Amino acid sequence: MIASVEGRVGAVAFDSLVIEVGGIGYRVFAAPSVLAAVPPGSALKLHTYHLVREDQQALFGFRTAEELGFFNLLLTVTGVGPKVALAIVGSRPTPDLQLAIMQQDHAVLVSIPGIGKRLAERVIFELKEKVTAAGVAASTAAAGGSGRETGEGEIVAALQALGYSPAEAREAARAALARAGVGASLEERVKAALRSLLRE
Repeated sequence: MIASVEGRVGAVAFDSLVIEVGGIGYRVFAAPSVLAAVPPGSALKLHTYHLVREDQQALFGFRTAEELGFFNLLLTVTGVGPKVALAIVGSRPTPDLQLAIMQQDHAVLVSIPGIGKRLAERVIFELKEKVTAAGVAASTAAAGGSGRETGEGEIVAALQALGYSPAEAREAARAALARAGVGASLEERVKAALRSLLRE
């Protein structure tokens, strides 16, 4: 399993680039925003998803661990393969996409090339279920704690389900609790947390 690649950029194609590491060139598929920002010869590190199939191996690269985490989550959706997941992740900032999913904003996903209305609906339905389930499970586990601890744990679990690290999720959860009212639902608090991540 290749978790990351760091080296000099070799050739850059329309859908991938070559990163040269110790005399070996690794072809990595990446979003257009990544490809446009790295001229040949520049240094680059990408977090990678290593696809291994009977007839194929491929690397998909991402600037941040959060993008990679969200890509992995998208792969759990029925009908979403690596190329489609990469198109979604690369289309706009990760918190923006996640907020669109939580708000059931189909237009954001349908605007991405290769994403039709049915697939957009499936992504929104399946991912909302996973995020809500993670928050509810955390709430149940922390039922004996204080209201604030329980609320923060729900948001942290939901954000981790979206691919964020525990540290980043905790920081966003605290910001969300400060903004959202005491009676806010889990979904409203997760949305507030995503908005705080967008502002960073």
